[in-house]
Amino acid sequence: MLKKKNVLLIISGSVAAQKCLQLIKKFKKLGAAIDCIVTPNAQKFIDTSAISKITGKRVFTDLFYKEDSNDMSHINLSRRAHVLLIAPASANLIAKMAHGLADDLATTTLLASNKKIFLAPAMNLYMWKNPMTQKNIQILKESGIKIIGPTSGKLACGEVGEGRMEEITHIFKETCDFLINSTSLKNISAIVTSGPTIEPIDPIRYISNRSSGKQGHAIAQSLSNLGAKTTLISGPTNLPDPEGVNTIHVETALQMYNQCKKGLPADVAICNAAVSDWRVKQNFRSKVKKEMIRKKLEDFSIRLTENPDILHYFSNAKNRRPRLVIGFAAETNNLIRNARKKLATKNCDWILANKIDAKNGIIGGENNSIKFIDKNCSETWPMMTKKEIAQKLADKISGYFNH
Repeated sequence: MLKKKNVLLIISGSVAAQKCLQLIKKFKKLGAAIDCIVTPNAQKFIDTSAISKITGKRVFTDLFYKEDSNDMSHINLSRRAHVLLIAPASANLIAKMAHGLADDLATTTLLASNKKIFLAPAMNLYMWKNPMTQKNIQILKESGIKIIGPTSGKLACGEVGEGRMEEITHIFKETCDFLINSTSLKNISAIVTSGPTIEPIDPIRYISNRSSGKQGHAIAQSLSNLGAKTTLISGPTNLPDPEGVNTIHVETALQMYNQCKKGLPADVAICNAAVSDWRVKQNFRSKVKKEMIRKKLEDFSIRLTENPDILHYFSNAKNRRPRLVIGFAAETNNLIRNARKKLATKNCDWILANKIDAKNGIIGGENNSIKFIDKNCSETWPMMTKKEIAQKLADKISGYFNH
């Protein structure tokens, strides 16, 4: 089941490290190749020779190893892995990750990684409850790292409470499910729009909106992580291009529309971009000066014309319609009613609606809350990170194409 899959297991300093032999055996039984990094503190709890006996491979402990020809273990280990799993993850390692520290093999590998990371915390209950630890965990979640556990129970120190590493069977299942599903969209092509568009008034001024592009970029990354051939068509943002995604940069709605047409045929289209409904009918070739406006104040106006509706185009493209068309609806009121109206008038398959107000910080923020609506039902997705929303949507798309 896991043949040709590579797991990089990082074991940090915790009594729970002793349980990792069982975890390694489970991966090996399903055919996965295992590399292990064991931190200096973890070596006080687990014998690296016992790990080597199971994996049949060297255990990595040092950032610089004399027998390595190029001393680049922290790069090579990450690149050949399909997933990185930290189990157990100590409070110390969590803090280092959250603040980008890289002073040993484990932390340099994690900082240099371009792969999905799973993390199973294990520590004293008060260390886990400490506001600094919780803040660090939140930072890691917002970075797209999957946190597994911890659970409550009797701890190694003798106290009882939350902080116990999640059961090995659960950690294995979470990681195994990701590895199996990581190719669930390998035969699917996807187009995702993201960010704002900008419509010039003159060479300096323009009409735009507050979209950051964080949600659309996260969706493109999640689809690519599941194997989809993904094209991201993005308006101007401050975000890096997602890894492994064909990213096309545009500015105006017309440019985005034309690139979307070129992108067809595709299996799925997701319209997350906040496309300006209107553009200036004839923008000024030179800067509009205040003196000129004052002279013609009564006559001065900006004439607008409607932009193409990209979601409507995808939903009604003759002979080229994607099998699944998904739109987003950002509303300030009547969320469900407006979203259902959009679903019907655009003729799309799914709508993801979110309510925007000054208090929830969705625009430009790291979190989002979604009402998922299709022709038959609706679901409420609670407030979570935009990367978690993206993963949930990607999993739902995978289910749609693999049912």
